[in-house]
Amino acid sequence: MQQGLIHIYEGNGKGKTTAGVGLALRCAGHGFPVVYSQFLKDGSSGEIGLLRQIPQITVMVNENSFGFTFRMNEEQKKEATSSYETLLESVIRQTVSDGCRLLVLDEVLDACNCGMVSTERLVDFLKQKPEELEVVMTGRNPAQELVELADYITYMKKIKHPFDRGIYAREGIEH
Repeated sequence: MQQGLIHIYEGNGKGKTTAGVGLALRCAGHGFPVVYSQFLKDGSSGEIGLLRQIPQITVMVNENSFGFTFRMNEEQKKEATSSYETLLESVIRQTVSDGCRLLVLDEVLDACNCGMVSTERLVDFLKQKPEELEVVMTGRNPAQELVELADYITYMKKIKHPFDRGIYAREGIEH
């Protein structure tokens, strides 16, 4: 069995989630079990429906929409934090029990940054993960402890983006 490594796809550019989805497809295409999870998203983006159709991929998302963290009041933040921490624990249990080859934690870096997921818990899991498990984390500004554990770090830099001109996420392209 191959040694599983840790990836971070980060930055302010487009492509972090897409890279995680691509690796999930590659791994599943070789017949390996995959868990694909999303944090701070509601599971409604186009790739989620397709990933759910692939027998080797288990999709785990929080289907409650909490919206942007900066718009939440304290009670909403507590509810969202509890929900995302529960999701992380469920994802960890599922990944280990299924003997997965790949775990994608989409937007987990941002969930850690806004206090919705414990960075310490994530670090603890990564230090004790099954040896063959490959882990992908996406988002922005990873904590130094996560950077130190990573084997791959890819920074996606925005040079130009339609959002800067007021063009929001378009179905089938960004959503």
